[in-house]
Amino acid sequence: MTIEKRNSKDEDDKLLINPTCHKCNSRNYCTIGRVNKKLNNCPMKVSPEIEKQARQLYKTDEFIKKSTSVASMVEAKGYIHWPRLKDTIEYAKGMGFTKLGIAFCIGLQKEAEKTAEILEKYGFYVCSVCCKTGSIKKTDVGVPEEFTMISKTGYPLGFVTCNPVAQALLLNKAETEMNIIVGLCVGHDITFTNLSKAPVTTLIAKDRSNPHNPAAVLFTHYGESFFLKDLKEMKKMI
Repeated sequence: MTIEKRNSKDEDDKLLINPTCHKCNSRNYCTIGRVNKKLNNCPMKVSPEIEKQARQLYKTDEFIKKSTSVASMVEAKGYIHWPRLKDTIEYAKGMGFTKLGIAFCIGLQKEAEKTAEILEKYGFYVCSVCCKTGSIKKTDVGVPEEFTMISKTGYPLGFVTCNPVAQALLLNKAETEMNIIVGLCVGHDITFTNLSKAPVTTLIAKDRSNPHNPAAVLFTHYGESFFLKDLKEMKKMI
């Protein structure tokens, strides 16, 4: 066998461990207990040891075991009928959590306030931290000057950076049992989740152009037009 062919086989083997379930009609396969033999990199076929490891964790890890059970029961009870906030409430109750944290964007202060009000009515103790806590200047954390917004009158609108690090550390200090994201920016939500000691769920995913409904862009003419235009602009820059 030539080196070229051997390398090609090695590359093919590496590609097999990269799952692409979005290319499979899963309803006809894993959802009814079948492996997709037509898809070379079907995880159930390529990585049976991982599937076995997952099964073992469901049996041995107490948090995973309980969380999976509670989440599945909540889904079954409220399927279609309940909004996500009700799912969040029922999950927290099922897990036995009593102290919840909210990490919110300043642009969704009213939503955070209403969320906390509802959670408190259900008997939870609620802590919350705004994204601008600490009042750190963007330039102090390496953000270029041109990304600091200034109004036409010269008033600084956005010179203070979002601070997901402090949001996580403050809720860690408060010893919340579960944290809820309300509109944190993409990236800041990742930083927050990475540092949070408590498990994290997202109630509102920020999307200013689609009233915080990111899925809206996927199947609309606006979405198709936007991404086609965006991709064309990117090609011009290459």
